[in-house]
Amino acid sequence: MAAPKVAVVGAGVIGLSTALCIAEICPSCSVMVLSDQFSPNTTSDVAAGMLIPHTYPGTPIHVQKQWFKETFTYLFAISNSAEASEAGIHLVSGWQVFKNTPKEELPFWSDVVLGFRPMSEAELQKFPQHQFGQAFTTLKCDCPPYLLWLEKRLKATGVQMYTRKVADLWELHSECNIVVNCAGIGAHQLVGDEKLFPVRGQVLKVHAPWVKNFIRDGDGLTYIYPGIHRVTLGGTREKGSWSLSPDPGATKGIFDRCCSLEPSLRGAQDIKVKVGLRPSRQCVRLQREVLSQGGVKLPVVHNYGHGAGGFSVHRGTAKEAARLVGECIAALQGSSSRAKL
Repeated sequence: MAAPKVAVVGAGVIGLSTALCIAEICPSCSVMVLSDQFSPNTTSDVAAGMLIPHTYPGTPIHVQKQWFKETFTYLFAISNSAEASEAGIHLVSGWQVFKNTPKEELPFWSDVVLGFRPMSEAELQKFPQHQFGQAFTTLKCDCPPYLLWLEKRLKATGVQMYTRKVADLWELHSECNIVVNCAGIGAHQLVGDEKLFPVRGQVLKVHAPWVKNFIRDGDGLTYIYPGIHRVTLGGTREKGSWSLSPDPGATKGIFDRCCSLEPSLRGAQDIKVKVGLRPSRQCVRLQREVLSQGGVKLPVVHNYGHGAGGFSVHRGTAKEAARLVGECIAALQGSSSRAKL
């Protein structure tokens, strides 16, 4: 058969990294990315981009760890290259603090991040409200830079990008052989996934260049993540809320909570409020499916539902999605060679 045509729907961190993995694994493929929104207007642009995994209850821990490890290894190599600044990838050290000692003192990812250890008594004096903590170094992806760097890599490999709203995967069957669904929260409507729900997140992006260490409350609600140019302060986790309008009450709550962890933030300048909808479900949907209508078949690979943990596992899930696309191509080539006999 001719070079297989693959359409990736979605241009957040999951869509772009999946398209890149497909182009790398299958250089003979013709790949295009379709999305109604590109950076800086994606959910990924709101995210802090910190590599601290969130646990998916419906996904085996060893699989989550593999995804995280592949992502960390990939980004660590970029952070160690001349492209680190352009790609917005940098190492950041800091603390995760708890008011009560957690049941699990060693999270599954503790041996993937760098230098993971319990905090000392002296360090804990910085956080009088907290009695236990973990210190480690991890990676952060600043957006838009990382998404723009991925777009640049895609263009260099010949991937085409089009601003287009896809209302139904079937509308692509005459244009491509395989569709990859990386629509994030858009998959709720696009494929009618009732298991997918939004978890609204509001964050503040502030100018506070003296803040160099990340601080995360173990409850996951309050966090301070320093980027290259701005510090992300969070946050909220509002399950089932579709509102993209900033909530002034939440802004004040976030700022006050972050200042109680890091009082110097009272001097932060140029506060911008951002809202995103995390595409959440019990487990990431990462699978092959064949749609059929009137005898016409359309192979689809789904890769969405990463919730709050998309950046932490994006490269690992993209590699798996690309492997599934490879299986689809092999099946198509097998059926086309049988058709010739």
